Amino acid sequence: MPTVKKTLAAHIAELGRPVFTARELAGVSGRSASVVSQGLAFLARQGLAVKVAHGVWAAGGAMPSPYAVIPYILPRRRAYVSFTSALHLHGIIEQIPQVVTLASVAHTKEITTNAGTFAVHHLAPAFFKGFSWREAGRFFIAEPEKALVDCLYVSAFRERRFSHFPELDFPVAFSFKKAVAWAAFINSGAALKFVLKRLAEIERD
Repeated sequence: MPTVKKTLAAHIAELGRPVFTARELAGVSGRSASVVSQGLAFLARQGLAVKVAHGVWAAGGAMPSPYAVIPYILPRRRAYVSFTSALHLHGIIEQIPQVVTLASVAHTKEITTNAGTFAVHHLAPAFFKGFSWREAGRFFIAEPEKALVDCLYVSAFRERRFSHFPELDFPVAFSFKKAVAWAAFINSGAALKFVLKRLAEIERD
């Protein structure tokens, strides 16, 4: 009997995750990029797939969480959620940021997708640390202390960025001592001085 060729929808289901790339789907299905592109457009019209960004798709008809998209918008560079987005997710600020703020060693830039807008802020490689994997959303996120220090670090170089915060509500577990320890990884003397000064001011407030 002839082998029944699997549909693209079946191959998408086999990937086992909500977000995927057209290139991945071409690889697992053995179809050409043009055939996959046409097939995804057809599935989108049927409500079985949704386009997130160029070459990035999600299964089903609903747009995924912007956090689920992060590994796909900077595929060649690791990035983690930090700054005001991480502070919000940690419950330190109540206001929901309009964009998802990411830390990366990549150049500072803004990336717009159908799932949301991402503001990527450059960190020096030696300062790119202090984050862990959040399994629930499948993305990397800064520790609360590092997220605050990341904000102050960027503010030291670009004064209008993160120079003012909405009301901060630190949990009991938040450690300013730990924040100072993260600041020690800053290799610019002027930036380090600025960050330590701001940390002391925030702690007093």
